[in-house]
Amino acid sequence: MSNRIIAIAVLLVLMSGCTMIPGYKQPKLSVPDTWPQGQAYPPAEATDRTADASVSDIAWKEYFKSDTLKTLIERALENNPNLRVALLTIEKAKAAYRIQRSDTLPTIAGTGSGSRTGVPEDLSPTGRSMTSSTFNANVGVTAYELDFFGRVNSLNQEALELYLATGEAHLNTRIALIAETTNAYLTYLANKKLLLLAKNTSRAQEETHAVVKLQYEVGSATQLDLAQAATSVESAKVSIAHYTRLTAQAKNAIVLLAGSQVEDLLDSSETLDQVQFMENLPQGLPSTILLARPDIREAEHRLKASNADIGAARAALYPRISLTGSLGLASDSLSSLVSSGAAWAWNFAPSVSIPIFNREGLKASLDVARVSEKMAAAKYQAALQTAFREVADQLAARGTYKDQLAAQNALVTASRKAYELSYARYQNGIDNFLTALDSQRALFGAEQNAVTIRQAYLSNLVTLYKVLGGGQP
Repeated sequence: MSNRIIAIAVLLVLMSGCTMIPGYKQPKLSVPDTWPQGQAYPPAEATDRTADASVSDIAWKEYFKSDTLKTLIERALENNPNLRVALLTIEKAKAAYRIQRSDTLPTIAGTGSGSRTGVPEDLSPTGRSMTSSTFNANVGVTAYELDFFGRVNSLNQEALELYLATGEAHLNTRIALIAETTNAYLTYLANKKLLLLAKNTSRAQEETHAVVKLQYEVGSATQLDLAQAATSVESAKVSIAHYTRLTAQAKNAIVLLAGSQVEDLLDSSETLDQVQFMENLPQGLPSTILLARPDIREAEHRLKASNADIGAARAALYPRISLTGSLGLASDSLSSLVSSGAAWAWNFAPSVSIPIFNREGLKASLDVARVSEKMAAAKYQAALQTAFREVADQLAARGTYKDQLAAQNALVTASRKAYELSYARYQNGIDNFLTALDSQRALFGAEQNAVTIRQAYLSNLVTLYKVLGGGQP
């Protein structure tokens, strides 16, 4: 008899290990194996890293060289509410996984009960009134499902994949926060430099206006020259107001990301020209490095969760067998319940639930699970294609921004020379003041564009680091 019980137990264990989850196959990459090539893209450069190095191996503290920026990022990682929400989402998913995992184990509970019943004479079998007492103490298993077809295991696997997906989502939020904080800091420094440039230009234009006014008073300059000089002064005041507003708004963006305790950092003497990053990122890597991005890993975990949900929906079409039982002591008095006067009592109540009239609904649920899995696969492919586009765009920007910045700086130098010559020709009476004024405006515009391109160049280095999967601790 004991051998039969052991054999049945072994059979139940083996059957409970069954699963109806479809075999998972990673979708084929829907992007080219290599990055685009052409005039807009940078050639491969030698780096101090091995050929199989990945950007995700470069810690953000190693990539960003600015001490001020490092401190700012650390405060953002500590104080940003969106990152805390992502972290709490992980804890929530972890708890949900633990709840689902608990269904794979029997629920064992101890219970105790007691009752006293008064029986009147006319209902008593002895013809006399009496009081009946019953006391019980039991330990039992409550509705434990024998997972013959893997329904509980499939749900457990689904919960696990969703938990892992939330972890990747948190990492992706962290990387995005690092990049967003850095770009906000670059925007602040750029607007701060543009504001300083506007103030310096305004000062120069006021000096020019004073000279022209003096010349007008002695008759060597026309009223038109004086009016044109005045428009130049007012134009500079407009620029000062504009960049004062943008600088304040950029500062507010940093406070939103990193918290209010950033005044000491924003008041530092660091300028946009002093900010440096690691420029020699590993190149020539295949597009498969996109699989290391946390958003791509998150999409794959959600695809696996949908795949596991199909197994649970399939298993729901088959009978569900549950066991409920208890073993304990029973007595007619509380004192004898813990003594030799108590008697053993047991209960065993297996149950079988067979879907009959709701079978069509369960089939529809299976169809929904299959469609959801196809949707998750499509989202995974879409995430890959978006990631490829992001990297390709940033590579194109990297291949052109450095040349554009060098050309713009050369334009600033040429514009400054042109202004100096035109102003000297005006003072010598060779050209009119409009020519000098145009040269001055051209110089101001060239200097503004140089600051904007410098910011865009640095922002490209940040974004390229992010989209290649960098930013991890």
